[in-house]
Amino acid sequence: MEFYEKLGPIGEGTYGMVMKCRHKDSGQIVAIKKFKESEDDLQIRKTALREVRMLKQLKNENIVNLIEVFRRKGKLYLVFEHVDHTILEDLDHHPNGLSDDRETDMVRKCMWQLLKAMDFLHSHNVIHRDIKPENILVSANGVVKLCDFGFARTLGAKYTDYVATRWYRAPELLVGDTEYGKAVDIWATGCIFAELLTGQPLFPGDTDIDQLYRIMKCLGQLTQRHTEIFLRNPLFVGVRIPEIGKITPLSSKLPNISALAMSWLQKTLIYDPDDRATTTDLMSHPYFQDDRFPDRFEPVLRQTIEMEKEKEQTERLRRKRTKKFIENQRNNPSRKENKDDIDAYAASRRFSFEDDKNASGSIPPIHSNLKQHYYTQTTPNTHHPHTGSILTPINNTTTGNVSKKKHTTQPISFPKIGMP
Repeated sequence: MEFYEKLGPIGEGTYGMVMKCRHKDSGQIVAIKKFKESEDDLQIRKTALREVRMLKQLKNENIVNLIEVFRRKGKLYLVFEHVDHTILEDLDHHPNGLSDDRETDMVRKCMWQLLKAMDFLHSHNVIHRDIKPENILVSANGVVKLCDFGFARTLGAKYTDYVATRWYRAPELLVGDTEYGKAVDIWATGCIFAELLTGQPLFPGDTDIDQLYRIMKCLGQLTQRHTEIFLRNPLFVGVRIPEIGKITPLSSKLPNISALAMSWLQKTLIYDPDDRATTTDLMSHPYFQDDRFPDRFEPVLRQTIEMEKEKEQTERLRRKRTKKFIENQRNNPSRKENKDDIDAYAASRRFSFEDDKNASGSIPPIHSNLKQHYYTQTTPNTHHPHTGSILTPINNTTTGNVSKKKHTTQPISFPKIGMP
């Protein structure tokens, strides 16, 4: 950590904590995940190495970028790109849910990018196994990135059943099935979709049994396979499957969402994993396709991603030149007496990088109204009341709010700075 300056904590979880840091020489802002004593704890070591292995193989614009890995005093450190905030913070700021109208399209923009990340994983036979709002990051310009791959696994025959945060855990996981696949990610995505629409978790169970009860109360009795697995599970010896009484279907539980949104949601929340929709099914559903949303959104998204890459490359080059200049000056014997001046120069350059990063107009704004952009060919330099975010921010808060949602596990998440 001698090369990084700590700026503050971001989050803490079972296996470690995440800190916002600045590289001392280059000035680059990053998020560093520090694992606990990974040398002594086999489970922590296993989780950390799994995440490193996965992220080195999985490079995608909608997956958080792992910059470097290093070890200090028995602890493993993962250095990630710094991303502004999480979907959980969006939900904290929108207690009644994000906008699903066809003008701002906040929900569709989020879900489309999440599905692209999942489609990339599933096409490489990888399941994430812990998709939840804390693990979905959003950049200042509205680019969604999936993070925290500590539970991710390559598709195979059997796994541990205790994965995924309870509220987003598929029925097959709740009963203890160890033969599952990509469909567990689809279930979690459906739960997140409902939460984005309403602002409230769909099935906020207090225990695994309570979680099953809430699901059954909405969707009816478990499948025969799930029932048999439950009855054989030693964890449930002496425990009965809950009696549910009258069912409250999804349409009654969520009366205010559109018919297309309900149709999309129902395809993700099917008991039998084999009947659950795939990422391809969900991306081709009329919820996205009836008004050519992808045709309108993809060019805007691509433009935004390319501008973010271009800006990062420019800043990386500037940081490299600054670092080289500082090193040359420090190594010049005739300039030894000016070491304090050089250090002050380095600090000023770090400050200027931050100024550039936050300056309005540093990335040309992108109009948030996709219809207007598509039909009038709005240029990227048109006016925008905010910072050009794909997901329009409602404030410029930078202090980071503590989440009021009581999820069942403490997340290892990323920066909490503002909202779209």
